[in-house]
Amino acid sequence: MGRGVSAAGQNLQTLLLQLPGNPAAVMAELERRAQDGEVLAQFVLGQACMEGRARPVDTGAGMAWFERSANGGLPLAMNMLGRCHELGQGTPVNLELAAVWYRRAADSGLDWGMYNLANLLATGRGIGKDEAAAYTLYRRAAESGHAKSMNLVGRCLEEGTGVIADPVAAPDWYRRSAEAGDFRGQASHASLLLAAGHIDEAADWLRKALAQGSPSFLAQIRPQLAVSPHPQIRALVASI
Repeated sequence: MGRGVSAAGQNLQTLLLQLPGNPAAVMAELERRAQDGEVLAQFVLGQACMEGRARPVDTGAGMAWFERSANGGLPLAMNMLGRCHELGQGTPVNLELAAVWYRRAADSGLDWGMYNLANLLATGRGIGKDEAAAYTLYRRAAESGHAKSMNLVGRCLEEGTGVIADPVAAPDWYRRSAEAGDFRGQASHASLLLAAGHIDEAADWLRKALAQGSPSFLAQIRPQLAVSPHPQIRALVASI
């Protein structure tokens, strides 16, 4: 399994904090540790390659470092290797392999692994569609504090997807997702507040969602806001 995460993590955060001041020296030390078998250093070096931190972007090298770290037993790297296979970063798209690595991360207890595997199960991409199994994984991740999974637990309970519908429990999961900082959870929570007539509170949550939402989310929600019967909701379009 190589060196343990605890050994790899010793002083690693301090090392990374030095990156803006002396990136060449920091990256050299990080690569030395990675080559020496520290799985966390391998993972961080993979991220640096993917993001172009202190070196040109190199998705192939990033994916290779994730693979070494994942094979060394680091769940974070297992999840990122799954992402590489799902999105075709540094390797051709292979949804079957993505599912394999997400499952390994999920089985290791990583909430992001559970979430990503659940997304594949929910849609049947790279693995047989199984909405009940997807809900179970979303629920496990949500109960561990994963904000995006909380929102999807709410949706599953509201719509009865993979679980018996429970419209009483769904709003609580949307609220928990919103409070945990997920922009889609904030929008879901706001939608129910609007339906209940709590317009000002809904507008507050929508502002938070719009402030951090992805481009695709903003493009999706803009026309919905524009046709709202409530002036304070329509006014939010100007902030997009």
